[in-house]
Amino acid sequence: MPNLCSAIVLAGGKSSRIGTDKALLKILGNPTIIQTVVGKLQTISDDVIVVMRDRKYRDLDVKWASDIYPDAGPLAGLHAGLLAAKYSHALVVACDMPFLNTQLLEYMVSLPRKYDILIPKLTTGVEPLHAIYSRRCLSPIEKRLQEHRFQTLDLINDVNVRYLPEGIIRKLDPHLRSFYNVNTWEDIREAEGIHTTPE
Repeated sequence: MPNLCSAIVLAGGKSSRIGTDKALLKILGNPTIIQTVVGKLQTISDDVIVVMRDRKYRDLDVKWASDIYPDAGPLAGLHAGLLAAKYSHALVVACDMPFLNTQLLEYMVSLPRKYDILIPKLTTGVEPLHAIYSRRCLSPIEKRLQEHRFQTLDLINDVNVRYLPEGIIRKLDPHLRSFYNVNTWEDIREAEGIHTTPE
């Protein structure tokens, strides 16, 4: 099977702004957001890993990983996921992204792996939680975690980065819905509106 790539879902957040576990919320009666995320990733990878404190999403047919460096944010989740990954590279997304575009993900996975990080670059900034990371990132991640430098985005200063331009992304995801994430009840209501609007 060509272009083998692991897939990591970061699900260790506290969902403090919404007051409940946002990964378990449903949009217009569809499966939970994390079920939707995992289901899309399983069409791309046979090695899907969910990183979280406990295995409360027991209905998911995935591998599990937990932070080795607790309370260190997404960077610690990325570290745990890469350690558990079967393949040299892993697609990394957050658990609260209900509109992941499988065509875009497949395109990213298909690109030559001449990078340590492949990361989308939009006019609004880069998207570190919709990116592909090489296991070569493990050493610089560990160094940052040990030094209590937890900003995930700062990792791009330590490794070889390839940016995916917005123009290319829009050919597959014209409205950039892939990068929509849910943090508040207002986001859920907005997501319900997006769900009923054709691409």
